[in-house]
Parts: sequence; C-alpha cells; structure tokens
Amino acid sequence: QSNKATLFSALQRMTEFPEYVFTTTSAQFYEWIEENEPDLFEQIRRRVKEGRWVIAGGWWIQPDCNIPSGESFARQGLLAQRYFYEKFGVTAKTGFCPDSFGHNAMLPQILRQSGMDHYIFMRPMPAENGELPGRVFLWQSPDGSQVTAYRLPGSYHLGPRDKLGITMEMALDEIMDEPPCGSGSVLGFYGVGDHGGGPTVRHLNAILDYRKNRADRYDVRFSDPEQFFGELEGTKLPVWDKELQYHAPGCYAACSMIKDRNRKAENALLRAEKFDAVASALGKYRRKEDLDRAWKQVLFNQFHDTLAGSATEAAYFDAANQMGEALSIADRCENGAMQALSFDIGIEKIDKTLPVVVFNPHSWEVSEPVEVEMGMFSSLALPPAYRLVDENGANVPFQFIESHSKTFTRCTVAFRPTVPALGYATFRFVEAETMAEQTRTDAHTLENEFLRVTFDEERGTVESIYDKRLGRYVQKKAARARVIFDDTDTWGHTLKKLDQEIGEFGGAEYIPMDTGAVRTAIRYRSYYGDSILTQTYALYEGEDKIRVDARLDWREKRCALKLDYPVAVGERTAHVAVPFGHVEKKTEGHEEPMQSWADLSGEGMGLAVVNNNKYSVDFRGSTIGFTVLRSPIYAHHDPRPVEEGEDYNYMDQGRQDFSYVLKPHAGSWEDAGVWQDALLLNQPVYPMLETFHEGDLPWQKSFLSVSADNVILTALKQGQDGDCLILRLFESLGRETETTIRLLDTEFTAKFGPCQVKTFRIRDGNVTEVDFLEWENRRG
Repeated sequence: QSNKATLFSALQRMTEFPEYVFTTTSAQFYEWIEENEPDLFEQIRRRVKEGRWVIAGGWWIQPDCNIPSGESFARQGLLAQRYFYEKFGVTAKTGFCPDSFGHNAMLPQILRQSGMDHYIFMRPMPAENGELPGRVFLWQSPDGSQVTAYRLPGSYHLGPRDKLGITMEMALDEIMDEPPCGSGSVLGFYGVGDHGGGPTVRHLNAILDYRKNRADRYDVRFSDPEQFFGELEGTKLPVWDKELQYHAPGCYAACSMIKDRNRKAENALLRAEKFDAVASALGKYRRKEDLDRAWKQVLFNQFHDTLAGSATEAAYFDAANQMGEALSIADRCENGAMQALSFDIGIEKIDKTLPVVVFNPHSWEVSEPVEVEMGMFSSLALPPAYRLVDENGANVPFQFIESHSKTFTRCTVAFRPTVPALGYATFRFVEAETMAEQTRTDAHTLENEFLRVTFDEERGTVESIYDKRLGRYVQKKAARARVIFDDTDTWGHTLKKLDQEIGEFGGAEYIPMDTGAVRTAIRYRSYYGDSILTQTYALYEGEDKIRVDARLDWREKRCALKLDYPVAVGERTAHVAVPFGHVEKKTEGHEEPMQSWADLSGEGMGLAVVNNNKYSVDFRGSTIGFTVLRSPIYAHHDPRPVEEGEDYNYMDQGRQDFSYVLKPHAGSWEDAGVWQDALLLNQPVYPMLETFHEGDLPWQKSFLSVSADNVILTALKQGQDGDCLILRLFESLGRETETTIRLLDTEFTAKFGPCQVKTFRIRDGNVTEVDFLEWENRRG
C-alpha cells in the first residue's frame, strides 16, 4: 500500500507542478502495480514516455550489496532491465543503492554488464570512509570496468525533518553548501520517509520558494540522475579501485536464517537451471518460467534490510516462506530434469542389483563424496553381501555411516564416485561373497595420506593440522569457539571488531564415529552457558581437506560466536571471496564481509575456510575468525536504549546447522583450488536411485567442459529469447586466460581478462558474446 500511495502521489504532483521530475527504482514495485492497479500503471507509462518519470536502479529491488552472489546480481539486472524495456521501452542507466550497507568491489563490472554506467550510493558516509577521492569519481573493479560513482550529500530523504528542527530550507542549504562536482553541479534527493512517501506539496512549494530566494547564489532545478551524469561526461575524474566499506558491519552476521536460505536458494536454482538447460536442449524437459518465478522470490528477499538481518521478526516469517517457495521450485525442477536424463540411460535389468546415478553440476570432473539414504537392501531383493561397481565393473569403496533415520529399514551409504564434468555417472550395487569390514574409531586423530589432524579434548576443536606433503604444521594451536560480548544494535552501527571475549566452549564430550574404506569421522559436543555446539569432523580417503558439520543450540543473548583457526605463519596475506571475485583484506581484526571462502596464507602455505551459509569473518594477525552468529534484539536501532523489564526477542535463539571445510595448502590461495572447494560444498553432487529401462544415453556422460581450471562456470540456463542456451563463466584467479569450452556439440575458445565475467549465447551451434541482459548490443 505504501508503494502504491507513493506512486499515486507522484502522479498527482506532476499534474500540479509542471517542472517536477520523479525518479524511482525497483522493478518489483512496477510489477506489483501492473498486476494490482493497471490504470495507475498506464499513467506511469505515459509519464515515462514524456520524460518526467525516470527509471533508475536497474535491479529487481535495492539489494544488500555484499551478501548476494555474483549470479544473483546478474539476475537482478536481467529480470529488472528486461522488464523495464518490455513495459516502458527504456532501461535504467544509473544504478541506485543509497541505503545498502557497503558495496562489493566487483559492482562496476556487474553494473556495466547490466546496462548501467553510473552508480549512486550514500554509505559509507564520510566519517566511515574518508579515503574516497571525492564525492564523484570513477569506480573501477578488478577487471578494469569503470562506472561514474556519486556519494549523496546528507541523506536520500532530506526534509523537512521537523522533529529534528531541520526545515526544508536548511536541508537544501546542506546540499548547496557542498563543493560542486566537475560539472559545477551537486545532486541532492528529497522526499518523505524511508523507501517510500515521495515529495509532498509542501516540499515542492518550499523548493520553488528556495529557488526564488536564492536566485542570486544558486541555480536550483528539478532534475534526474541521467541529466546530472550527462553533464559530467568528458570531465576528468579520480579513480577508486577498492570496495566501498564499511557501514553496519554487524549486518554481515545478523539473522542466520535468512542468510542460510539465501545461500541455499541461490545454489539450488543454479544447479537446477544447469540440468534444466541440458534436458531442454535434448528435448526432454523445460521449466524456465518456474525458475524465473523462483528467482524473483530470492531477489525480492535480497532487499538490503531483509537480507542484512535488520528487518522485524515478523518480516522473517514471510521471508522464510518466500525463500521456501523458491527452494521448493528449484528442487522440483532439478529432480524433474535429472529424472528426465537418468530415465533415458540404458540400464539392463540384472537381478539382485540396484543402480545409482550421480550428477555433477560443475564444469570439471570431480571425485566427491555422496551419501545415499535408502531402504534396507533386503527390501530391494539384494543379497546379504554386496559391493558397489562402476560402469566397467570396477569396485568402488563404500561404507555405512550414521543414518538420518533411526529404524531397522533405513540406512545411509557413503562413497566417493568420480563423475565427469557437468554430467553424470552410473553405479550399481551388486552381489558379493563378503561385505567390507567397518569399525568405529576411538582415536582423537584423523589421518590419511595427506593430513594428520589432532583434537583438543577439552575444547572439542582441531588442535593441529599436519600436512604430510609440506612436512609442516599448517595449524599447531588449538582452534577455539569464542563467545563475544556484543551489546551493539542489530545493524552493529558502532561495531568495528568483535573482540570483547567473555568465554569459550569447552567441557567437550567425545563421541566415536565410523571408520571405513571411505572416511573416518569423530564428533565432539562442547558447552558454554546454556548453549551446545556439536561438531562432526570427517577426513575422506584421497582428500586433502577436513569436512566439518556443525549443529549449534544457541541460548545466549547480545553475544556473538566466532570459530577461530590460528594459522602457523608469521608474515601473511588474507583474502576473501566476493561476488564473481576476490579481494585482499587487512589482518587487523576488523569484521569483514565474505562469501563462500576466506584464506590466510604466508611463508609458502596457508589455510582456507570454506563455508555454506556464513558471511562474516575477521583476520587477527595469523588467525582466521569466522563469525557464526550474532544475537542482538530484532530491529533494535541505536540510539534507542535497551530498557530493563521490557520484553525483547533476540536473534538466532535455538538450533541451526552449518557446514565448513578446512583446506590446508601449499603456496597461496590461488594454488589451492578454493573456488572449486567452495562450489562443491555449496552445490554438492547429487545421487539418484534408479531402476532398469531402455534408453539412448550411455552410463556416463559429460555435457560441458572448460579446459582452464581458473575459468569457473557460474550459470548455464535457457535464454530469455527463445530457443538458445546462456552460458556464463568468470576468471577466478586474476590471470589473463584463453580456454576451450565445450557445451553439448558446440566447441569454442574464449579469452578472459583477469577477473572478467563473460556470457555466451549458444544457438544452433553459433556462439555470441552477450551481456548480463543477454543482449549482444545495449538497447533502451
């Protein structure tokens, strides 16, 4: 209703004030109006055509600009800009996210590939980052893409702020007193409220009076961002080639639920799209429209106050339902596409066998553990003893692990298949003379041919990691689960570091787990106050990383939890993943935004921590501290005090699950394959039980491959323009690269600059490079 009233009011003001120009953003708002108020929508269309209604911010919503994945930013632009072009014949030329709490370093490339050459932001404010070269500058991402960026003076809604004693005249003086930009102009915003309201008659009359009264000093005009940036063309501007941080660092870890749902939904949709695209190209299955609808739910909930964790508790019930819908659509579409493929594999009926097809969603061959939950083999006519074989009849080691079901008719089997790039491989359980032995371990050590890992029996954490290849300890001090006092508000407005330690988890209980041909696992349960942390550590044969599944029952309030991993290096460099890229971080303990991995390296080795749903980390000297959660009051905004006796609801109370991987490595993070580890954790290979049937597909097949390891597949989807496929990849290590790409029957070579994202349209064997909007040349 607020959105509807804002747009209706803007149309009324246009009738009353012929000079008035209205600028607004977010395709989601327009779609709501189109569906709910078609007459109002038609009025807007006429004003857009007239040029007095200006569309900016070419994204579906004004998102958080640290936490969404690169692919989410690409979809923000794709769905929004195409909507604007279809409905209004224009696209936004100016990105607009004034209230987002920081802006990742790759945004200039993302904006340019989404049809936007300019960017308006407000945060960080001058007191939060005084190093920016000016109010207007060229912002450059690591690949060299540039946009003209402008930091708003004052606020994105300037008055009148009567409750603070600030008149409209004072607010306008605040803008006009700013040093002019290269064109001699200053751009300012005005209006009522936060994310809505628009200007009132009072505002507009005050501006007209101000223009009349200040005519000797200022030329005050109703304008829009495109006019402002147009006047700057040809002006020599300074260059800024870093992130735009920091504001509200507490938002990187607030509200674990929404961040978990966001990560899972993004990756579920990407995995589903890949196999939907393949199945569609083979004429077997197509669900593109369903997937687009699911993406809109994800994009809407990436709104900065939602995804950042600063919304009300009630809002998160709605967000959970909407993200759940997206996950449900993704799962259903993925399962349908995979079944369409697996049911066309020719699998001969052989008594006492059970086929399993394992799907790999990545652009390289993987040997990755999978778990198959199923009924007892006796119910499937299998003999008492059996083995697992590949298509050539070669044995594949497997073992029973802890089942999700505590019955006599269910079991879980783990094995580590090799599966070709973006494809599948078929395996069978067949009759055997004897079963492989399996035991439980009582040791406080995990060891294989690569690593030896010991544990602190009191803390229940990793005590040391010895890399046999290096002949060195990568970690030789115990990891800690530290509890931090955190009395800042939900946003963490005054937060820079989470460093007020008040205790740590301890009193650990050791729980022996399974040992077999595939893996060894152990579990520790540790305690702090009323909270319980259970971590299961697993080391697989043939893997050089430790997998950790954690379950936390959290009962603390106004506290944070960090998992600290000290790395045995002196001189070091720190890096984190950001959308479509990576950035270096200082090791001074500042809370930093990250995506799926963080790494600390030095002296010829390092340790990467890969996660599946966390976004906050610090580097204190030689220690990686990734933040599991914060538990502030919901939607508590400083300076509102916390009053004794008032009933508050606190974030992240109760149980949550998360997984992470510890990856010791030689050299720097670039040598370690951390991008691949992160993708495997977030988009795992998928096993599907099958049956016997005729089919045209072989027992294993690859649909796509990329010859260069540093060129990473981020999306394969059906195109928006009919019968074509869209393939997107990015260069992950900052190296100029030429690679050969094969998709189905089409093979081509492509050159990537350092950190460059490229999108290709494949139609009838023809390959065309396009932008994120899937257009060869910009339009609109």
